[in-house]
Parts: sequence; C-alpha cells; structure tokens
Amino acid sequence: MSDVQPAVALDIYRRVLNIRRFEEEVGRLFTAGELPGVVHLYIGEEAVAAGVCAALRDDDYVTSTHRGHGHVLAKGGDLNRTMAEIFGKETGYCRGKGGSQHIADFSIGMLGACGIVGGGMPIATGAGLSIKLRKTDQVSVAFFGDGAANEGSFHESLNLASAMTLPVIFVCENNQYGEFTPARDTMNIEDIAVRAGGYGMPGHIVDGTDALEVHAVVNQAVTRARNGEGPTLIEAKTHRRGGHAEGEEAFLAGQTYRLPEEEEMARLRDPLLILHERILHEGVADAHALENIEQETTRRVADAVTFARESPWPAEESVLEDTWA
Repeated sequence: MSDVQPAVALDIYRRVLNIRRFEEEVGRLFTAGELPGVVHLYIGEEAVAAGVCAALRDDDYVTSTHRGHGHVLAKGGDLNRTMAEIFGKETGYCRGKGGSQHIADFSIGMLGACGIVGGGMPIATGAGLSIKLRKTDQVSVAFFGDGAANEGSFHESLNLASAMTLPVIFVCENNQYGEFTPARDTMNIEDIAVRAGGYGMPGHIVDGTDALEVHAVVNQAVTRARNGEGPTLIEAKTHRRGGHAEGEEAFLAGQTYRLPEEEEMARLRDPLLILHERILHEGVADAHALENIEQETTRRVADAVTFARESPWPAEESVLEDTWA
C-alpha cells in the first residue's frame, strides 16, 4: 500500500472506525437527552487524528481542542473512561468534571483538550521545551483548527518553537469554518501552511480526508523533530460532517451558514469510506476481515455506553476536589 505497511494501514483503519462509531453514538445519546452540556463531534475529520497518532509513540505528547474526542481515542484513550467523562460520571478521565471538552490522559501523552480556541498550542510548545531540556527524542503535537490560526497563541507558539528549535508539530485541522464563520471571511490567504515560512519552518498541505497521506507527511515531520531539526506546520484540509456543535439548530432558527456544495463535498470525501475502499482495492484485507473489525468496534462502543450509564455520579463532597483557583 504505497509506502505504508499493511499492518500500519489496518491500525489506522481501526483508529478511524473507532472514532466514527464512538462519535455517532455520542451524537445519538446527546439527541436522546442523556448527556449534559454540549458536544462537538469529530465526524469527517477522523483521518487527521488517526494518521497523526499512528506516527507517534505512547510517550509523545498531544494537545487537543473543544472537538477532542477523536484525538484522545486516536492516541490510545480508553473508550469506557472517555464515554464516562462525557456522561459526567466519576469513572471518567477527569472524574466527570471535565466533560466533553476537557479530557486528558497523561499516561498516553494526552495533555488535555481545551475549550479555549488556540489554548493547546502554548501547552504543546511548553512540552516541546521540556523534551529539549530533558534531552529525550519525544515529540509534541498541537491539534488546532483554522479559527485558532488567527489567535495570538498560534503566532507566539510557532515563533518560540522555531526560535528554540523545539520538537513540536503544529497540525491545523482546517475544516473551513470557525464555528459558523467561513475561513474565507476571516483571512486573506487560501492556505494557512504558507505562514510557516514567516517562522522559518517547513509548511505542508495535506488532504485531511486521506489518513494514509496524513500519516506519510507526519512521519517526515516526526523524524525531523526527533533528529533535533525543529518544528513543522501541517495544514490538513478537511470537512466536518455536521455542524459546529450538536443541537445548534435550536438557536440557528432555521438559518443555514454552509453552502450546499460544501455539505455535499463533506459527504463525498468521507475518510472512513476512502480508507475502506483503498484497503480492499489494494488487497490489504478482505471484506470479511473488515466486517470483523466493524463488529468488534461496535461491541466495544456499546460496552462503553453501558459502563458509563452504570457508573456513579461524582459524590457531592468531591465538588471542591481537583480544582485550583
């Protein structure tokens, strides 16, 4: 399969499918009124997280965004604890107190999702400085969206990472919308990756719906970072299948903000179907093997929902625990 080993391609497929089935279930649970707060689904963008994280080790770091379920699962996060956290249960990653937008698992290098747009980039840069001071060959990855590319934290983080030659990979998931505003209305450039030149680092544009292409480009950036050659900016052109957040129709009052052709493109450029068809076409696995993976994934997601439902709520006396203010 081009330059990707069959075992790696199947590993990436499992990550993409895992995220897709998990997020579909989260969407159903939210609609049914079982989840507190708000959720932002990662459906349509799975190829980015899967392709990136398949190129990383467990001891490498990632920081995430408000749309972070896919990142934690792609990095190896536990389905049960992730689902329980979204339910707000004691058995969740943050004991039910972080919720959908603030999941972390330091044991796999997941330094946390962040509801603040652009908030993860300085953290990932700090992790990169830690790596350099400790003289390890780890790398740090910051996931962020096109909207965050216009925040001051973006420019400060890229500048510092470049000036100090830090092993940080900045991955912009450009789904072309910052909440309800198209990127074309907020920046006078077509490609965010061109900004890399202003900070003396490589900038790459990849098809964010092709997990294997993402993986190949990230592998190059990882090798560069481990060799002490500094940061890279990667822009993955992708699409979110749904809206900014689940249930947004309630306050949009029938208004639409995406063009019909954009919604159709998001449907056609489905990263799961693209990878599924490529695996079959190139003989990496047959339909029966992929069906077995599908059944296993569906069962594990169902088990995670059961685990979350049966888990206890945080005790009232724990309300002031795990807080710093």
